[in-house]
Amino acid sequence: MTMVGGASSERDAMLVADYLESHDAVDALESRIGLSQRFRRPEADLISRLWFANPTPEQLEKYFKGKVDVDVSTETGVTTLKVRGFRPDDAYRIIQELLKLSEDRVNTLNQRNYANAILMSERRVKEAEANLSQVQQQITQFRRNERDFNPQITGASRTDLVSELQGQLAVARAQEASVASVVSANSPQLVALRHRVAALSRQVAAETSKLSNGPGNVASGLGAYEGIKVRQEMAGKQLELASASLQRAQDDARRQQLFVVPVVDANMPVKALYPERTKTVITAFLALVLVYGVGWLLVAGVKEHAA
Repeated sequence: MTMVGGASSERDAMLVADYLESHDAVDALESRIGLSQRFRRPEADLISRLWFANPTPEQLEKYFKGKVDVDVSTETGVTTLKVRGFRPDDAYRIIQELLKLSEDRVNTLNQRNYANAILMSERRVKEAEANLSQVQQQITQFRRNERDFNPQITGASRTDLVSELQGQLAVARAQEASVASVVSANSPQLVALRHRVAALSRQVAAETSKLSNGPGNVASGLGAYEGIKVRQEMAGKQLELASASLQRAQDDARRQQLFVVPVVDANMPVKALYPERTKTVITAFLALVLVYGVGWLLVAGVKEHAA
């Protein structure tokens, strides 16, 4: 099998290979398929079989390492997995479970790497959201305290009102001057115009005062509101940038995910590879001949020395 995806697939392949021979993998096999019982089959010879009916985790792990070979090629990154058992279906079942454990371990590595990659970005998004929420609360509190939903609109409306009143005042003063030139000072028409001019002047002064002077004036409220709006825009930009950074981190983490890909599927054994009877007989024969030869030389030397 091989691992694809991510820049550290070779390193992670070594991690998975170490895991397949670890205590955790042996414990998982024992709980899933009864590993120790599969190495104590009746047809197993006395020397090769697992001697302990209830082995300790360390004993079972040591024995298991003698029956499993996990080799990772540093050149190709391909992991070769071999399992020996006393029955074909036992070897096949163990290797299938090891492949499942490999996939589970890779998934765990993916989840851990994914979480580590986006943890900081998620934290920044949460901070930006909290900051924006705080600014929104400030805007709401401002509107409640000032009883003004939007000071910008209010200021524009009052400015337009002052401009309109000033225009009316200018017209009234022009009319007053025009009428004063043709009628007497006590004329009812002139008196009415003077009253209108005075009323408009007071109204213009009052509305102008609301714009810049006195408590609750538009200028101070507008300044405070615009300051909060600037902070709101900055918080919104910060959230936008944090969200984009989180999206990039998620995309990069997905591209770095690893997958176990079988290069050659595990096969059900048909012919037993062990014990190698011919090789064993020849080796034993040669060893006995060597022992016999050494013994014969020793005996011959002793006889010759005695003579």
